[in-house]
Amino acid sequence: MEVPPGPRKNARGLKSPMRLYEYEGLDIFEGFGIPVPRRGVADSTEDALLIAGEIGYPVVLKAQVLVGGRGLAGGVKTAETPEELEELSASLLNSEIKGLPVHKLMVCEKADILNELYMGITVDGFSGKPVVVVSTEGGVNIEETARTSPDKITSFYCDPAFGFFPYQARMLLRRLGLSERLLTLFADVLVRLYRVFAQFEALIAEINPLVVLKTGYQGGLLAVDSVIEVDNSALSRIKRPMPELTERIENPLERKGREIGVTYVDLGGDIGIISSGAGLGMATMDIIGERLKPANFLETGGGITEELLYKCMELVMMKSDLRAIIINIYGGINPIHEGARGVVRYIKEHKVKLPIVAKALGNHQEETWEIFRDGGVHVITEAPTEKAVERLYELVGEE
Repeated sequence: MEVPPGPRKNARGLKSPMRLYEYEGLDIFEGFGIPVPRRGVADSTEDALLIAGEIGYPVVLKAQVLVGGRGLAGGVKTAETPEELEELSASLLNSEIKGLPVHKLMVCEKADILNELYMGITVDGFSGKPVVVVSTEGGVNIEETARTSPDKITSFYCDPAFGFFPYQARMLLRRLGLSERLLTLFADVLVRLYRVFAQFEALIAEINPLVVLKTGYQGGLLAVDSVIEVDNSALSRIKRPMPELTERIENPLERKGREIGVTYVDLGGDIGIISSGAGLGMATMDIIGERLKPANFLETGGGITEELLYKCMELVMMKSDLRAIIINIYGGINPIHEGARGVVRYIKEHKVKLPIVAKALGNHQEETWEIFRDGGVHVITEAPTEKAVERLYELVGEE
């Protein structure tokens, strides 16, 4: 079986939905009647000890970072005693998981697990419909399960106008050969998960693993992990207080991009890029990438102003190891000459010595060229982006 693709992204995967922390997702699950473990969130060893004392040992410590694969990266530990918890929590709170600092831990009861299952709902990138994916193999990479054990995973495409109901969940789960008792319990959780997905206009809502318990809860199910990613454009419609999006952006450059109103993705190279559209930006990245490494993706969208381009220069220049900058802007109704003034003002105020190449066409293009030239920018007046990149290669010594 081929696992349905995830949420549709643009050509560089630059879509950035807001991901909730695991503890936030479990709080939401609990509000929808999904069984979850007893837990608490700590930002210090002292808090962790207090929470564990209330829950009772053993407990599981889980680093709260917005990235998957924490267990393999050392972000999930089990503490059998207060002494062990003190040592492990101090270590985790002073660590990084996949490059992200750990500021909070979730302390939760350790479940007595008989088996692990998987359930998730996402948006199919081709049809745009919700797709429900379930598997009898939880806690592992779902794509790998689909490749190696296709009989252990199945899916169902939903009509968002119709919804998802218990009879559909049971029909789906029967394909996995579950017992009737477990099927009924699983179906109930799956329908509740769909309600979370729908009400939060999520791009993904996932429980991995959903565990079958040996004892307690009458041998039922427990969601011991959560993944919820919400479409940014839906945040204002959700009838529940939601975090500020900028709070979820760990990278300071990407956070600043969000604050000034542009799309910025840090790519780790040394050639800065400023473009006035996603298409121009990605084309520039592709051409540069044949011989050099882009430092970023940045697109201004509409509404170019002198102040916006000044701030874009400020943002791109925050990287200390840049070799050059390329500006690729087009003016239909955008006043690109105003944007050029912002670039040149930044260059002169900060005495920028880096080589800068600009291809600027459209509204007020001749005036734009003169402004750029006055600031020492290398101006390309031809339409192909390749011409600007060729000039860039010459300036940085690449043949």
